[in-house]
Amino acid sequence: MRSSNPVFSRRGFGRDNGYAGFNTAPQAGGPAVATQANPYAQPTGNPYAQNPYAQQQQYGAPPQAPAAAGRMTIDDVVMRTGTTLGVLIVTAALAWALLPVDDANIGRSYGIGIGSALIAMVLGFVQAFKRKALPALILTYAAFEGVFLGVISSVVDNRIADGAAMQAVLGTMAVFAGVLVAYKAGWIRVNRRFYGFVMAAALGFILLMAVNLLFAVIGGGDGLGFRSGALGVLFGVVGIILGACFLALDFKQVEDGIAYGAPREEAWLAAFGLTLTLVWIYLEFLRLISILNSD
Repeated sequence: MRSSNPVFSRRGFGRDNGYAGFNTAPQAGGPAVATQANPYAQPTGNPYAQNPYAQQQQYGAPPQAPAAAGRMTIDDVVMRTGTTLGVLIVTAALAWALLPVDDANIGRSYGIGIGSALIAMVLGFVQAFKRKALPALILTYAAFEGVFLGVISSVVDNRIADGAAMQAVLGTMAVFAGVLVAYKAGWIRVNRRFYGFVMAAALGFILLMAVNLLFAVIGGGDGLGFRSGALGVLFGVVGIILGACFLALDFKQVEDGIAYGAPREEAWLAAFGLTLTLVWIYLEFLRLISILNSD
């Protein structure tokens, strides 16, 4: 199963990634052939054997693969996602409790939080470039990400906007539930055009944020102003909408992975992708609340 997150993943775009990607297709008129490079190939129409958006005659649930031991199920995805998020939440709570952000300790706590964020980013990139899911690596990423979220949430909640962390959690849960309902109801159609639009928008958003950060480092302040005032609010809303789009892509890929018999270990990649997306949405909510409550 290919991760949809445009920042961290390149799985699924090559011919030799262990599962055929967007560039691999079976011979015309015949079923896919299981090979060493693609041992999970299914008959024509399987997104693990060809581009899942190349031939879409109609939108709807894909044909189910025959039941087989060792294949990913929705229970696998739920359990592994719950485990990953559980590690993240526990470490975030510990960081909140053990790393005070009062005037005497904020510098040390903030430094630990930023260091944890950098480590989590490196671990995320390492997992993204691995051909197989590494559960220990994913859980370690979640632990360091949790430390960062605990510190940054405590800073915002205690020094900028009381209750901001809980508001961000509720907002993230609301977006998750809303996208899930819209996806299952068919209101969101994840096709090739949707995928291309989301990837292009995400790339533009990330580049703008990078340029803003560069100007902030060079000139001080908020750089180009993308993270403050009315413009900051606008970009915060755009960031949340992008996160919702990422969720739709994640749901589609989980659905396809289950339908076409992805191996069970791919559930860890689903958990990793969903965690990345939920962290993105939470941070955008936290940033938006900070802007709305700042002087």
